Amino acid sequence: MAQSLRTLKGVGEKTEKLFQKVGIYDTDDLLHYYPRNYDEYETPVDIAELKEETVQAVSAAVCSGVYVNSVRGRQIISVNIADQSGKFPVVWFNLPYLKKTLRKGSWFVFRGRIVRKQGKLEMEHPEIFTPSAYEEILHNLQPIYGLTAGLSNKTIVKMVTQLLETLPMQSEYLPEELKERYRLADINYALKTIHFPKNKEELLVSRKRLVFDEFLLFIISVRRMKEKAEETPNCFPVKETWLTEEVIERLPYSLTNAQLNAWHEIERDLAGRTMMSRLVQGDVGSGKTILAFLAMFLVADNGYQAALMAPTEVLARQHYEGFLKLMEEQGLSFPTVLLTGSDTAKEKRIAYERIASGEAAIIIGTHALIQEKVEYANLALVITDEQHRFGVKQREALTTRGNPPNVLVMSATPIPRTLAIILYGDLDISVIDELPAKRLPIKNCVVNTSYRPKAYSFIEKQVRQGRQAYVICPMVEESEGMDVENVLDYTQKLKENLPSDIQIEYLHGKMKPKEKNRVMESFAAGEIQVLVSTTVVEVGVNVPNATVMMVENAERFGLAQLHQLRGRVGRGEYQSYCIFIQGNQDQISKRLEILNKSNDGFYIAGEDLKLRGPGDLFGIRQSGDMEFRIGDIYNDSTILKEASEAAEEILSLDPELDLEQHRSLRERMENYGQNETENIAL
Repeated sequence: MAQSLRTLKGVGEKTEKLFQKVGIYDTDDLLHYYPRNYDEYETPVDIAELKEETVQAVSAAVCSGVYVNSVRGRQIISVNIADQSGKFPVVWFNLPYLKKTLRKGSWFVFRGRIVRKQGKLEMEHPEIFTPSAYEEILHNLQPIYGLTAGLSNKTIVKMVTQLLETLPMQSEYLPEELKERYRLADINYALKTIHFPKNKEELLVSRKRLVFDEFLLFIISVRRMKEKAEETPNCFPVKETWLTEEVIERLPYSLTNAQLNAWHEIERDLAGRTMMSRLVQGDVGSGKTILAFLAMFLVADNGYQAALMAPTEVLARQHYEGFLKLMEEQGLSFPTVLLTGSDTAKEKRIAYERIASGEAAIIIGTHALIQEKVEYANLALVITDEQHRFGVKQREALTTRGNPPNVLVMSATPIPRTLAIILYGDLDISVIDELPAKRLPIKNCVVNTSYRPKAYSFIEKQVRQGRQAYVICPMVEESEGMDVENVLDYTQKLKENLPSDIQIEYLHGKMKPKEKNRVMESFAAGEIQVLVSTTVVEVGVNVPNATVMMVENAERFGLAQLHQLRGRVGRGEYQSYCIFIQGNQDQISKRLEILNKSNDGFYIAGEDLKLRGPGDLFGIRQSGDMEFRIGDIYNDSTILKEASEAAEEILSLDPELDLEQHRSLRERMENYGQNETENIAL
């Protein structure tokens, strides 16, 4: 049973608020806040073997005096160390007490990051151990958690340790036979060991159990939603009209065969006896939005309402303006309303009235469409971006007097079909696997950090031609133990490297919604030439004028995510370019090579799947809404398939989970329905 974090010794109001910033609100959240990586204390190497941009340990003697310098208010302590293979400089920041520890001739194990400064390698801010103390932790795995400013890894380790010591045993909810067949650990062992594994073998065993559980519960939940949808009659059957055929005829371009096939499937569903639950899966730029607009025309022409929900206000506004423009070009006129969270109280009141009376046929907006007090007159169709896949609660929120609407989900995440069928088990799938003929292929290059000056001058050249650029960094701000580029420092770096008349701004997920909207709108309007951002732009706005996408530390992103980011450019008539910069040469990716060679999202997803294996534990999570707490649909595709088999078997034997052997599983499912499904299946 979850309890308040305040029940843990050492958690006061301030610490509780810091935990809430990373999504931990009670002890159950803390128990399931799994490490994002582990640090392994490996055997020390000789000084001569140290490599740049790695964290390594050396066993060596202090062979010089301690030097203390002050630079911009920071005290820098430096010393030389030596072993039989050579000498090496080591530095620390603001640790004056080390002067007493680092006596000449004393022998320690130093462990830290190797960096290049002014052409020479040095070890930066290492931990110091006596040889016997290091021997005790050799090959141990130390958990590394996701942090926020003010919340240290040490604090999370301390609280998780305390929680595990006092936690009552969990009841096992998987049937014994299933555990044996799939070689799954006990749930209590898995929950403790995932935080503090002694070695990689223990980690793999505990992780497999937790990934299996997460997938199994999700799949059972999705299958049950599918059954409900199949039994739900279509309360708003539409008659096919000539209007949509005329719109298609009058478009200034021809729909591809893949678009036409998907459109006929949507049309058939909307006219069918049971409620539509369909996913249109299409690569970035494959033309999903026009299908959404056609479906809205069809529904409105039948006298019903249609709603389109976008993940951001900027995108909602762009869809709204695009829809109005299309109607004007086509000589059509359906009353259309835009509804977002930042509307004034008066604007909202007018919109609510138009929606409730049925006057508004088309409603476009953000999650305000389901969060606010909106009543629909006869809502027949809801179209959502994949960021807002509907869970059960959302469908209930959009129900009009017991009549659920048809649901159409648009996804640009290229998931191989075998996995999509499992993950989107509650939806029928249409695939758009052709790109419109006029699109210019994006030119790609994979380079190392030495290419940066050329990249900067290339961006400047593009800006001088009137174009715009994105620069993506993995982090918002500098973080403990993470040697990667971050948005705030990088923006400053770019301002120093590019001429002052080029407008550079940053964007990240921690900014207030109003501020994010302001930046995205300024970028869309061409007032900002270079936008430095985290992956928050992945589902961003359509900026046809943006022609450069530069991704720093590209090795840290998943292939699907990089492909999504690349899809932000190449949307207009100009040639576009994508520059992938590798920060770490040891992680030189076959992945990046695949991206370099192909712009086809489905091919990329398939190749990515082939590259991944059970050992690829913390490589690279894909983004998008399939962010499970611990599982990754690519790394763990084998476990996903096993969980799917198990779910199939359980539900065919016992659809309602009424049998004695499934009682604990049913209880777990009841809790799951209130929490995880909504997190994952939105």
